[in-house]
Amino acid sequence: MPSQANCALPPGFQLDQYRIERQLSLGGFSIVYLARDAHGMAVAIKEYLPNSLALRKEGETEPQVSEEHRLAFRYGMKCFFEEGRSLAKLMHPNVVRVLNFFRANGTVYMVMQFERGRTLHDYIRKHRGEVKEMLIRAVFARMLNGLREVHAHKLMHLDIKPSNIYLRNDGTPVLLDFGAARQTLMSDQPVLKPMYTPGYAAPEQYEKGAQLGPWTDIYSVGASLHACFVGSPPPRADERAREDTLQPLARTQAGRYSRQLLELVDWCLHLDPQQRPPSVYALQKALIHQENAPERPEHWFSDLGSRLRSFIGRS
Repeated sequence: MPSQANCALPPGFQLDQYRIERQLSLGGFSIVYLARDAHGMAVAIKEYLPNSLALRKEGETEPQVSEEHRLAFRYGMKCFFEEGRSLAKLMHPNVVRVLNFFRANGTVYMVMQFERGRTLHDYIRKHRGEVKEMLIRAVFARMLNGLREVHAHKLMHLDIKPSNIYLRNDGTPVLLDFGAARQTLMSDQPVLKPMYTPGYAAPEQYEKGAQLGPWTDIYSVGASLHACFVGSPPPRADERAREDTLQPLARTQAGRYSRQLLELVDWCLHLDPQQRPPSVYALQKALIHQENAPERPEHWFSDLGSRLRSFIGRS
């Protein structure tokens, strides 16, 4: 079945205990809605609806899935449900909070805390080439606190990119939209087309049967940092594997940012996973360290709200 556009559930639709207000986003894998619970609290609801497998037409509630794609659709739905179950166990200020997950309308829904602010992608686009080093270090050091918690629970994000790093109104970052369920489907289970973001995905995400791990997320963090400097991610990792045209940032951005920070990003972007930072903690420690600045303990970055708020508020 070729990819197609799925119709969102309409405003006012009652979905379990939630009433949909409007669609927030539409992607190839899911639809995200703004909704209200029974107490009037705003929540974001992500609906599992891969447009390569299912089609929901205008006015319909349940998606149509052909017999050919039924097994893959159900397997993906199971993975999505398990992803919600796993994420619901995470309680960290820098990771999206999953409040509920349930089955309805022939598919699965994940209810998340609704955050107010904007994505790092939007911030980069507005300040292209002028994102301050202090902001970069502060946002990513705090975001990595959340990623460390994810890895501590034996989970991976697998879709880190600026559009999945959300800056709350107070400037603090929160990781959104995990790609675990999508990536799980790259295995020998019923096939669903792999969904990754070119430029931000690590080379091993393009290789069937390759081992994924924290090193995979570290590459994506490096690519996201790269976008902060130049406004776009590095070339696709699969293209780099054939012919690597990526010039080190320590050379192309010299004089604009500290050499230590630029070399740190180049370290993350090694094609060989063994040549990247050995852990998120090691990456975070290197990110906190700044040349020609007093040595700061790790907890220095645990109270960045006022600093980040001042950056975001002026923008």
